[in-house]
Amino acid sequence: MADLAKIVEDLSSLTVLEAAELSKMLEEKWGVSAAAPVAVAAAGGAAGGAAAAAEEEKTEFDVILVDAGANKINVIKEVRGITGLGLKEAKDLVEGAPKPVKEGVSKGEAADLKKKLEEAGAKVDVK
Repeated sequence: MADLAKIVEDLSSLTVLEAAELSKMLEEKWGVSAAAPVAVAAAGGAAGGAAAAAEEEKTEFDVILVDAGANKINVIKEVRGITGLGLKEAKDLVEGAPKPVKEGVSKGEAADLKKKLEEAGAKVDVK
């Protein structure tokens, strides 16, 4: 069995870029997406009556980049400004669309981010 304390220590020492690369590698190796558990949890929770009422009163939204459109460079610039990612990471996010740009934001912020990205030429969904 693996030494879990050592794994935790190793993961704690990763930079943000290394953690993002690790996430990509695990997604490719296991054939899963990091967003999949969120969708499963939301689908399972919607079955109950109380959870359905909570869905209607949603206070946190995810801004999803659906397509970069024809003006990809402007979209990459906007994604960098929104997320604080580096050029390569923002480019990878835009080229890997559909991908979440920002998750768990307020309705107002989600609308603002959607407007900025659409003005840059992207197609955006808010969920």
